[in-house]
Amino acid sequence: MAYETIKYEVAEQILTITLNRPDKLNAFNAQMQAELIDAFDAADKDDNVRAIIVTGAGRGFCAGADLSSGADTFDRDARRGPVKRFADGKVDYSDPQVRDGGGQVTLRIFKCLKPVIAAINGPAVGIGVTMQLAMDIRIASEAARFGFVFSQRGIVPEAASSWFLPRIVGISQALEWCYSGRVFPAQEALAGRLVSKVVAPDDLLPTARALAKEFAAKTAPVSVALIRQMMWRMMGADDPMEAHKVDSRGIYARGRSDDVKEGVVSFLEKRPAQFKNKVSSDMPDYFPWWTEREYK
Repeated sequence: MAYETIKYEVAEQILTITLNRPDKLNAFNAQMQAELIDAFDAADKDDNVRAIIVTGAGRGFCAGADLSSGADTFDRDARRGPVKRFADGKVDYSDPQVRDGGGQVTLRIFKCLKPVIAAINGPAVGIGVTMQLAMDIRIASEAARFGFVFSQRGIVPEAASSWFLPRIVGISQALEWCYSGRVFPAQEALAGRLVSKVVAPDDLLPTARALAKEFAAKTAPVSVALIRQMMWRMMGADDPMEAHKVDSRGIYARGRSDDVKEGVVSFLEKRPAQFKNKVSSDMPDYFPWWTEREYK
């Protein structure tokens, strides 16, 4: 896919995805949705990509949904045509036309097999902040601003943020920000645990790249992919036994791999490990949720 609303650049095994509608403060639209999903698909298939950074062009990260359609911006019937209805007139919520576009992006990021770092360079509101929640680490510039502004637009949080946000910042903080819909500065985001670090604007991308390099430098790609999925998926488990089951499968499957043999021998020989297993071809199939779930 040729990208128009994002930039896709790989250097030193780090993919940088830049939201690229700077004249619109990188406002999110249907084309950006499709391009982001395609970019994460491409990243998962490329063994040369070991980590991903997402940032924005110009002075903003993402100003939220593109509101240029005016009052009909969030009216699916008006913008996409009438959704399916049952004979009694009730909406058939299984119609794909009903699906939230931002949620399709965050679900794709959730399933990503590479570490994902958000480098928030400026304002990030609405989908501009909720898309970050499925990313692993968020680093903010001092110029960043955040806002879960949905209540002030008469709508509700989207992009599966009702699942992600309370798990990241706690239910009370999540509700305070969503009830008020106010825009708040980077230091408040840091205090509320939405971001892990606030840095000077010129230090933002270097800080993100240094972290990405650390993830890639001495690690086994398949192990990192599994760790990412294990940690995220177990946030929804109802008992530690579920984690024990997954851990046990992982230790068994990986324990027999060439990567583990190399990891142990290289340590004993006091030399850098040369991991050869690839995410594209050597991921184990022992996770019950590994296969894409169909939307119903």
